[in-house]
Amino acid sequence: MSNLKATKRDDLSTGSNNKLRANGFIPAILYGGKNPNQNISISKKEISNIINSETFLSKVLEIEIDGKKEKVIPRDVSYHVVSEEPIHIDFMRIVSGKKIVLEIPVKFINHPDSPGLKRGGVLNIVRRKVELRCPAENIPNEIVVDLNGTDIGTSIKISSVKLPDNVIPTIIDRDFVVATVAAPTVIKEPEKPVEETPAEGAEGGEVQADGAQGATKEGDAAKKDEKTKDTSAGKKPEEKKLAEKKPAEKK
Repeated sequence: MSNLKATKRDDLSTGSNNKLRANGFIPAILYGGKNPNQNISISKKEISNIINSETFLSKVLEIEIDGKKEKVIPRDVSYHVVSEEPIHIDFMRIVSGKKIVLEIPVKFINHPDSPGLKRGGVLNIVRRKVELRCPAENIPNEIVVDLNGTDIGTSIKISSVKLPDNVIPTIIDRDFVVATVAAPTVIKEPEKPVEETPAEGAEGGEVQADGAQGATKEGDAAKKDEKTKDTSAGKKPEEKKLAEKKPAEKK
């Protein structure tokens, strides 16, 4: 349990709070239980090692104010919009016998002992935090999930997770899933067809050959027409008439 020293603050003005922050302190408030709310300040340096931890808002702390110690739990942290530095913290007193609803982080252990993960399976975390109803004197820092023996296709439900005594989930109408061990998902890229490189000038040669053949045929036809015209043109008019009038020979 972390121990913090706090100082009472009577001046609640904006200027006073800004001055506290400039001097390395964070304004805070302590509430809950039968005692009245109390305005305090905490050293930023003293709390910096735990305020950024995932378990901070569910961690039981002991605050000492003027020599008197109280067990508290952080309930909210406000941050500066630009610098993201903490500028205010709400602490709630822990009253013995009372129950508190908290979101407790889930921690997974024994990854190497999972047959499913060994075979390339993937741990699919469904819930990184679980909301629990806890006795004030028995608040867990984390929920531990043992992956030992889990195979591909295993669904780890809240009923299989060992919780501290008198700690129960706030969801009681169903046995919800905390995580699963899923089959590996490997995305294969489609194979590209092998591009055949034609022999140099092969296709062009065919086109040229076709073109040359066509040009030859057209040239031959043109020459034939010209030859016919030349033959007709070379005859005299009398020969043309005799050729036309000459009857076919009888066999």
